[in-house]
Amino acid sequence: MKKGLIFVIIIIILLGASYFLFFRKSEKGEAPPEPMAELSNKKIAIIIASKNFRDEEYFTPREIFDKTGAEVKVISDKLGIAMGADGGEVNIDIKLNDLKVSDFDAIVFIGGPGALTYLDNSDSYKIAQDAISQNKILAAICISPAILAKAGILQGKKATVWASALDRSAVKILEDNGATFQDEDVVQDGKIITGNGPGAAKHFANKIIESLK
Repeated sequence: MKKGLIFVIIIIILLGASYFLFFRKSEKGEAPPEPMAELSNKKIAIIIASKNFRDEEYFTPREIFDKTGAEVKVISDKLGIAMGADGGEVNIDIKLNDLKVSDFDAIVFIGGPGALTYLDNSDSYKIAQDAISQNKILAAICISPAILAKAGILQGKKATVWASALDRSAVKILEDNGATFQDEDVVQDGKIITGNGPGAAKHFANKIIESLK
């Protein structure tokens, strides 16, 4: 009697294990495939300061861009390794004054404490102006929309920029240069996309991707 009961128990265990393995295999087979690269024919230029760029504003969009299959190049005011404000390191592909806007589908300016120190110059202004004249996607996040404003391409455009209760100087730069400031995380006006800081990095990147599709 005991042997029979043990045998029945063993059969039940084996059947249960077989069912579990079959179910897991079927479940695995039904899992959705990995998303295909949607932007493998697109090129994105990300512009960062050689020192004190905002890490999250670079690394979050970069990860998102890479997943789409887009070709990404990093541009800065000098070649070598750029250092983020939080310690991140990025190898620079192209020097700022060597960037050819015509080679890219989107130009993206990253913010951070170093943006106005190293990127607020005539080279950046020309890049922004060329991006607009060549009908490219032009994006800027954090403090860097102020660079677009100084380049004269936000006249009559809606845009956002980093600001705090104690420091709204960047908002004044936008408004002094004809932009309509929007107190939102991400603002798109035509081909121009602006974000207001690190917390908007994912939304900002996804908006760029949508515009490139």
